Amino acid sequence: MRIALLQTNPTAGDIGGNSALIVRGAKRAQAQGADLVVTPELALMGYLPRDLLMSRGFVQRSCQELGRMAAELAGGPPLLVGVATPNPAEMGRPLFNSAVLLQDGAVGPAFHKTLLPTYDVFDEDRYFEPAHGPQILELDAARTRYARSAFRGCRLGISICEDVWNDRDFWQRRRYHEDPIEVLAKAGAQAILNLSASPFTVGKQTLREDMLSQMARKYGLPLAIVNQVGGNDDLIFDGRSAAFDAQGRMFARARGFEEDLVVVDLTGGTAGAAGREAIAEDDFTPEAEIWNALVLGVRDYARKTRFQRVLLGLSGGVDSALTAAIAADAMGPENVLGVMMPSRYSSPGSVDDSVELARHLGIRTLTLPISGIMETYEEALAEAFRGRPQDVTEENIQSRIRGNLLMALSNKYGSLLLTTGNKSEMSVGYCTLYGDMNGGLAVIADLPKMMVYRVARWRNLRKPDIPEAILTKAPSAELRPGQTDQDSLPPYDLLDQILELHVEQSQSAEEIIAQGFDEPTVRRVLRLVRMAEFKRKQAAPVLKVTSRAFGTGWRMPIVRQE
Repeated sequence: MRIALLQTNPTAGDIGGNSALIVRGAKRAQAQGADLVVTPELALMGYLPRDLLMSRGFVQRSCQELGRMAAELAGGPPLLVGVATPNPAEMGRPLFNSAVLLQDGAVGPAFHKTLLPTYDVFDEDRYFEPAHGPQILELDAARTRYARSAFRGCRLGISICEDVWNDRDFWQRRRYHEDPIEVLAKAGAQAILNLSASPFTVGKQTLREDMLSQMARKYGLPLAIVNQVGGNDDLIFDGRSAAFDAQGRMFARARGFEEDLVVVDLTGGTAGAAGREAIAEDDFTPEAEIWNALVLGVRDYARKTRFQRVLLGLSGGVDSALTAAIAADAMGPENVLGVMMPSRYSSPGSVDDSVELARHLGIRTLTLPISGIMETYEEALAEAFRGRPQDVTEENIQSRIRGNLLMALSNKYGSLLLTTGNKSEMSVGYCTLYGDMNGGLAVIADLPKMMVYRVARWRNLRKPDIPEAILTKAPSAELRPGQTDQDSLPPYDLLDQILELHVEQSQSAEEIIAQGFDEPTVRRVLRLVRMAEFKRKQAAPVLKVTSRAFGTGWRMPIVRQE
């Protein structure tokens, strides 16, 4: 039984474009002798469609497109398409998260998702009604003219994404009472297929493969998962669709961070035209995964929002240097503009390092000195500020001057402005609203400062574009004479440890202090995190690479007391 795992890169809401991707892939799969083609979860609509699902017209157009696709693919192998389908019942949510079978030119049965996640970035209970009971595709009943005799009589257990993430023997604490895969195994499924749109986080693929391998071995059933690839809003999908034999051995894996088509023989535990293993090479080191994810995230965010060029401010620091390097790889260096905006406090090295970085990367540069603009602000505010000493206000004005200039260039050039702040700064509010936070996409705002250094050094081992001076100088906003970040913050290695425990592991001050951290430092950091919530609510979309990012999955109130 040859099943094609069609790993597509859809765009949320683009029914026509997504349909074209699926149809082209299905025709390629037919040419490779596939008996069945399977897409990712909600592939026709693009994951996450979010409140587009509340539009009856959007859902109707998707269902109509299924009929058109079925007609175009008549004579080819059956196709399982991820799509939302209406719930005909008078009670419950209005939709199902479904896999619909297209065969012999017609729209066939639909199979529905059982487990609906509501944690982190997910809110599926908002839209979908859960399935109850086994979702089994009996190909004998399908009576498709295309299938070979070995294909007939097979019972395929159909599951969708979260359905495979609740195995009692893999997780210490399960999120749901029901295990759809156990239900499928007991119902006599002979193989398991999973349509997935599982967002990327660092290290998740290794966990996923371990989980699926154990599951296949436990039930003695071959298992295949087809995962979405690409970026939609703040989420990045890494693909890496995979297949496992009944002993839990992975014998196929699609490429990471790019579209792919892998045809696997589930009954024989083989892949590829020659029947050999087809495991794409991959690099699971955190730095490599983050780099690949962010390059894809920037490229797709720009492409899908129809930007051909990007720009960013170059400060001479590691954050803007890494962001520029990611942008150059994602967009091509000719489509990246680095803007230098030196002030009276900027060191000569910052400008020189930025120039050297831009030369190595091959990106264009523009220099807009801001000292004169600062003087104009000082004159305009002199009377209003009389008798009050200089403080962070004047520093923020400088940042806002730069942010204003960058937005002006973005408007004039039609370029997407990338912000360059990291997660450590975003966590504690060491950033200026309407200043350095300005922009359309926050590229590295889910990377702690120490990880920024790690990824930058990883990149330099492959191509040494980032000057060593940028990697070794003390971090500084250069908004006052002799300033360094550590004047205002704990050392970044300490800060990142505290933030990891609090932001990603949700530990309280007392839990963190109990592990040996200095109590005043911990309480100060957590207070800064609380105070900065209003800034994060107004920030650009943050590309998510960790288990807890400051994006759609972060739902803290601004007004709160702890």
